Amino acid sequence: MAAPLEATVRQQPNAAVIDLKGDIDGAAEDALQKAYGDALANKPRAVLLNFANVGYINSKGIALIVMLLAQARKSGTRLLTTGLSPHYVEIFNITRLSDFMKFYPDEQSALANSG
Repeated sequence: MAAPLEATVRQQPNAAVIDLKGDIDGAAEDALQKAYGDALANKPRAVLLNFANVGYINSKGIALIVMLLAQARKSGTRLLTTGLSPHYVEIFNITRLSDFMKFYPDEQSALANSG
């Protein structure tokens, strides 16, 4: 059974961090959109998606991430990621999401490069 996605936003000096917890699937769209909108409230240079507590991402979840990427590119905001498991790093590489999103091993290094 899927774990509903919880997405919470933390504002940092140069970036907004969206902490994701649960599964990213078709049911996650509203939570992702709301969190992304909240993240943009202070017009950060970058938004960091923290996948550390994400258990599962299906194809619809990948499509939702692509949608966030399109919104970020349109607004000139960098989209960064941290906390992806090796399995999902490979999937992001296969789907070429990694061409448009920078991966970081931890939040600290992502924030250091968010400006």
